[in-house]
Amino acid sequence: MHTNFKEQARIFKAFCDENRLQILGMLRCGEKCACELLEKLEIRQPALSYHMKILVKSKVVKSRQAGKWTHYSISESGSEYALSLLKELTTPETNILDESSCSAELCGSSQHKGSV
Repeated sequence: MHTNFKEQARIFKAFCDENRLQILGMLRCGEKCACELLEKLEIRQPALSYHMKILVKSKVVKSRQAGKWTHYSISESGSEYALSLLKELTTPETNILDESSCSAELCGSSQHKGSV
């Protein structure tokens, strides 16, 4: 099984910036037009576009065009996937009977035997 670490990193990148976290906080109250986001944030339009591109690419936020403005909202399926991914990545494997059966892809190598 091949894990797509690039896709996973794209999801978590959405959460590692103060502006993007502020945007997500505003979107928790419902859909917002880009003009509304700009009004409340202390950033310029190009910066908002940059942050929204990252949020939309992560699939945590979805967008829809209405006239000249784009409207954004939290994607329920995207946020559920991000939450399940975080849980999966931070939950120790308890089903592995023998460390040598742990895949090299997941654990770095089959010769890790407790060393860090």
